[in-house]
Amino acid sequence: MTIFAERESEVRSYCRKWPVVFDRGTGSWLYDENGRPYLDFFTGAGALNYGHNNPVLKEPVLEYLATDGVVHSLDMYTVAKAEFLVALDELILRPRGLDYKVQFPGPAGTIAVEAALKLARKVTGRTEVACFTDGFHGMTLGSLAVTGNSFHRGGAGVPLTHATRLPYDRPGDLPPDFAWFDQLLDGSSNSLDLPAAVIVECVQGEGGINIASPAWLRGLAERCRRHNILLIVDDVQMGCGRTGPFFSFEVAGIQPDIVCLSKSIGGYGFPLALTLFRPELDVWAPGEHSGTFRGINPALVAGYAALRAYWSDGNLEQRTAVNGARVATALAGLAHAVPGARARGRGMAHGLEFEAPGVALKVAAIAFDLGLLTETAGPNDQVVKLMPPLTISDDELGHGLDLLSQAVRRAAS
Repeated sequence: MTIFAERESEVRSYCRKWPVVFDRGTGSWLYDENGRPYLDFFTGAGALNYGHNNPVLKEPVLEYLATDGVVHSLDMYTVAKAEFLVALDELILRPRGLDYKVQFPGPAGTIAVEAALKLARKVTGRTEVACFTDGFHGMTLGSLAVTGNSFHRGGAGVPLTHATRLPYDRPGDLPPDFAWFDQLLDGSSNSLDLPAAVIVECVQGEGGINIASPAWLRGLAERCRRHNILLIVDDVQMGCGRTGPFFSFEVAGIQPDIVCLSKSIGGYGFPLALTLFRPELDVWAPGEHSGTFRGINPALVAGYAALRAYWSDGNLEQRTAVNGARVATALAGLAHAVPGARARGRGMAHGLEFEAPGVALKVAAIAFDLGLLTETAGPNDQVVKLMPPLTISDDELGHGLDLLSQAVRRAAS
């Protein structure tokens, strides 16, 4: 592995947690160069909801490449784009009563967020954006400004402005607590300049699997309507079925003005991002927001195949609910056995939080030694974050939970 230390930047991170050279992946498994298997409860930070090299998605891509299908097309019209948009419209948007225009802003989630922020400011003529503590929206400057993590914001090198952080939903807030937000919006002094938008994750992934209640999300949406503020939902990591329904906001019965998607929207792990918005917000001039890699057609082919295979019926969503309940039960048992530990989750996004510093990192390290890939999350890496493939088998899920249990017991002993 000397070439990585010699030539790759010190900014690399995941490889420091998992210091092996991976060679191949199939289904729920990654294999290192020596053939050792690792059960993947990380799934590319949510980019691999359908697993590694899923044959349902691989075969259409191989066929497309074998017939010299267009690979790169910027925003030109292609057959692959048309098929993807038709599937998105027929299977996702229309059944949910969502009338959104679709922008292909570039290949990454942070670019989808940049487009959303830029559009909100253009539509409203305002500059400020409200965001939330522990939120994460990306590493480019606009996305970073509305991100809660001070470590990441500190790497910007310039002041990050025009963002106001608000307290995220807290468990037990009944009714939902918007006192601070209401005071800023309605107060006669120390008030907040009316924001162009509020950006929120319905489930904060990088923040530690923090879950906004449906009532809180509805309260937030109502305040945005009342004050003519655009509501942006960042579904980059928690969309495409990660929480059960295709969109994480469906549980609340709200319809955001703008939605950001990436990661698993490309199906196979290919880079693809979408910014969805109400038609009346489509005030872009042609070419006003552009980029070279907006039309990566193999990603559109794989994304189309994923929509047709997994979202033509309710089977995947139902399976995610069943498996999610199984994970929740297992984590509740582990939390009960460790003083101060807490479990939480929705769908197939779960976290196990430890009160003592360093325990979550220790659990993740032991899990890796046992052959399980897990990430840590939260402002102090205090949460073990679990995001298995949505297509994982019953036996694989049970095996992974057994490995996690071993890791927790060893770390807590």
